[in-house]
Amino acid sequence: MNFPPLYLFSGLGADERMFQFLRLRHPAPVVVQWVSPEPGATLAHYARQLLPQLPAATEPPVLVGLSFGGMVAQEIAKLIPVRKVILLSSLANTEELPGHYRVGGFLRLQKWLPFGLAQYCPAPGEWLFGARTAQEKQVFRAILRETDIDFLRWSLRAILEWRHRAEVSEKLVIIHGDRDKILPVPHYPHVQLIKGGEHLMVMRRAAEVSSLINAHLT
Repeated sequence: MNFPPLYLFSGLGADERMFQFLRLRHPAPVVVQWVSPEPGATLAHYARQLLPQLPAATEPPVLVGLSFGGMVAQEIAKLIPVRKVILLSSLANTEELPGHYRVGGFLRLQKWLPFGLAQYCPAPGEWLFGARTAQEKQVFRAILRETDIDFLRWSLRAILEWRHRAEVSEKLVIIHGDRDKILPVPHYPHVQLIKGGEHLMVMRRAAEVSSLINAHLT
């Protein structure tokens, strides 16, 4: 069976460990690696920085983006032809970004909040993101310890400044948990809801997420 190229974009400050529980039928998925953003980079500019990791192929790729990675994937899709963009726990319309994020951005909280403290007190983050099992907490805490705080602050600013509204298209697939505390369920036709899914359903509900992704790979 022939598969199109498959690129995975992880969450904010995260890496390929977020996808370790997925069981995808694709023989060679590629996890795009985050790079340092250029000074003053917007999300659109950052997408261009990542393009060298997506070499030209004979057919358009499938992009799978988790949370922040889904936002980046949508910007990538404006630059190259794609077969599908699959959003996991992500945002399809910036007008739907919860108001408390906008208030925090107006107050510039992303510039001075002590994000490093989360490394020493991960329990609130585990509850917020939905890391429940010992294995999920282990992965979550490891990523917290290794998160680049400067990258985190830049990305939060870039998200707040991002302006995007997804057009209804058969190329866009949205998979979201109905108990996500980080981002609301997008108001978009045919959202594929995972009952009880939280923001990190890619780990806890990996079997269901894998099944939904696999359905769009052929």
